[in-house]
Amino acid sequence: MMSRLKYIRLFEIICLLFMVGILCIYPKVSAQASTITREGVGSMLTDTTDERTNIDDPGSSEDADDLKELNIANTVTVTYDNGNGELNGSLRILLTLTLISIAPILIILMTSFTRIVIVLHFTRNALNTQTAPPNQIIIGLALFLTFFIMSPTIDTIRTEAIAPFEAGEIEQAEALQKAMQPIREFMYPQTQMKDVSMFMEISHTEWTGEVDDIPNAVLIPSFIISELRTAFIIGFLIYVPFIVIDMVVASALMSMGMMMLPPTTISMPFKILLFVLADGWNLVIGNVVKTFY
Repeated sequence: MMSRLKYIRLFEIICLLFMVGILCIYPKVSAQASTITREGVGSMLTDTTDERTNIDDPGSSEDADDLKELNIANTVTVTYDNGNGELNGSLRILLTLTLISIAPILIILMTSFTRIVIVLHFTRNALNTQTAPPNQIIIGLALFLTFFIMSPTIDTIRTEAIAPFEAGEIEQAEALQKAMQPIREFMYPQTQMKDVSMFMEISHTEWTGEVDDIPNAVLIPSFIISELRTAFIIGFLIYVPFIVIDMVVASALMSMGMMMLPPTTISMPFKILLFVLADGWNLVIGNVVKTFY
């Protein structure tokens, strides 16, 4: 019970700090009062502390109806960013936080990252080196290779979507559409038609065969499945020469009567030797990258 209360207090403290942070980064708001008479809305903002905006003085009502209508027409006009009606700072923060939250999903599923990281894991398992290279190295290498492959797409997004949006030349909806178009152009050549047709049939959507007619909700999962299939095919091809080494070593141990000795213990140095002599990392990484061009 005490630990639960501690977690509740810790959550309240985090919420309080979060609210304080929002108040600190929230843009400055200027408030101005406008005078409204019973005949209509005043056109001038007071913007002063000397001028009063109440219609009648306190205590001047003569009956209940007069009291009900007394001083109810006063309004306060709040202007943002010198009155231009835009919240650029707040929207920029909101978009940035949203992008940070979904960035891992975009990097993993809508780029070349999936194929690369799976192929690298297959390579490590085929070598039977357990944790060499470690997961951090594999993921880091996959990220840099993804950045290398996606650089033309990123440059196109920055040129056609981000820069015009920041300059105020296009609206947010148009910017998102233009930013998605280069990603679609990258995903479509890597996607197999049978995957697209499968999701089209599941969603009962007619397709004319054109790229522009494929919804994002269909193209993205089709691309992911195609990437998984391609990665496993490449992984199988990588496994073949190492399986041959395992079979040769196992046959040699059986012929010598050394059945208690695990074949993988003897075959691993030969796998590493073959991989080094063939410049395996250059072959694997080079050919995986070339599959996207």
